[in-house]
Amino acid sequence: MNIKEAKLYIEDSIKMYLKKDEDGEYRIPIERQRPIFLLGAPGIGKTAIMEQIAADLNIAIVSYSMTHHTRQSALGLPFIAHKEFDGVEYDVSEYTMSEIIASIYDVMRNSDIREGILFLDEINCVSETLAPSMLQFLQYKVFGRHKVPEGWVIVTAGNPPEYNKSVRDFDVVTLDRMKIMEVEADYSTWKEYAKAKELHPAIISFLDINKDYFYSVETTVKGKNYITARGWEDLSEMIKLYEESGLSVKQTLIEQYLRNDKVVREFSAYYDIYKKYQSIYNVNEILSGTINDSIYGKAKSAPLDERMSVMSMLINEVCHRIKENIFYSDVLRDCLVPLKAIKNDSEENNDVSVIVDKLIKITDARRESLLKLESSGALSTKVKKHNKLVINILSECVNVVKTKEYTSSKECFSDIKDIFDSKTALYKDSTVKVKEELHNAFMFVEKAFSDNGNEMLLLMTELTVIDECVIFITKYGSDDYNRHNQDMMLSNKSDDLLKRISDIDNL
Repeated sequence: MNIKEAKLYIEDSIKMYLKKDEDGEYRIPIERQRPIFLLGAPGIGKTAIMEQIAADLNIAIVSYSMTHHTRQSALGLPFIAHKEFDGVEYDVSEYTMSEIIASIYDVMRNSDIREGILFLDEINCVSETLAPSMLQFLQYKVFGRHKVPEGWVIVTAGNPPEYNKSVRDFDVVTLDRMKIMEVEADYSTWKEYAKAKELHPAIISFLDINKDYFYSVETTVKGKNYITARGWEDLSEMIKLYEESGLSVKQTLIEQYLRNDKVVREFSAYYDIYKKYQSIYNVNEILSGTINDSIYGKAKSAPLDERMSVMSMLINEVCHRIKENIFYSDVLRDCLVPLKAIKNDSEENNDVSVIVDKLIKITDARRESLLKLESSGALSTKVKKHNKLVINILSECVNVVKTKEYTSSKECFSDIKDIFDSKTALYKDSTVKVKEELHNAFMFVEKAFSDNGNEMLLLMTELTVIDECVIFITKYGSDDYNRHNQDMMLSNKSDDLLKRISDIDNL
């Protein structure tokens, strides 16, 4: 199966393991909850999907690489305990709590989340001294003398032996205590993830042309040649930082992430050409509608790879701007709930101190909630950014009302509303601009290529499959999209997504 299918199966398994009966007991006892064993090549996203699953299910996650653990750190350190049996004292060997189990309790205490995933990577590479204890762990969820807390599901991962010399084969007795999922690298599945994460468009367009270069591991006379999904993602982040800093992306940088000479040379050459296209086809000018007329002729006569590169740059940028607009809309909507509560208080209570104190408490509670989410280990970058922006807006309101003296609570709320209205005005300006940029993107494709060509099909497809684009077009409209949307049905998807949209004008 591919990594996307594995994610769905794991989510379903965790949901089943966490089901309770009417007495609050887990339907499947912990001893019968088979740990999941995710077996697949390195760098295909096994760890990444576990963090996504924890975030999706609102549970915590504790991750460990088992290659870093000795018997002592995993099982605990021995010590002598004094006990008495039938009036006779004995010295008995006991163990301190396992570092792994202790980490679970730390997360539960800091996050207030009682259920989660214990993710143990490279489980089939444990040290020789630790290997005998793994059967007991997989069967009874015990490290040393301490059990994994109830409500924590065990997911393990490992590489097949052809990728790792340290791999030890599990015997049938051990394998029979796990749910085994074999995962293979799949470009089309990874591409969905890459586009959602907004990986560098040069990488995505290069791999669209050279899908065989997405993932490979080869043994040569010089050693191992390998390219992994992790390598492409890490390279993307570094390229973005280099570009932001005005540094040149050279082959010596690329080969630090892609360990295959042929692919390094070809991607390096492609990236140089891609940068050349960026300078010729200025995306900012296309979206602002100020592109030079001569560029249309150049695009029309361009070879296929050039046209696809131009479309990659254009689609990446217009979708990014739409995503940013919808993201900020979600932030403003999230601010509405506490601000509406304060508005109601200001209408019912004329004590300004009550209003100010409530705003401070709401802001502090939101900040504390974010700290707890971070402690759970399942907080995505996007959710973290969202929460920080909400806290920043609420904090700005706090800073204003704390420094002024008011004669009424309504006067106090008026200042709060002014701050929110200023943020809303910026959002509305952004919306008008993004809508015009989307129109200009359509105009460029129509004029430079063809109304019904592959380029227009590519633009329409991306606008149809990306949730934020569907929300934006459904809410604000696009005559250009509707004109070209003869065979694609937007309405079914938009009905569900529109439920996420609230009016931010009625504070």
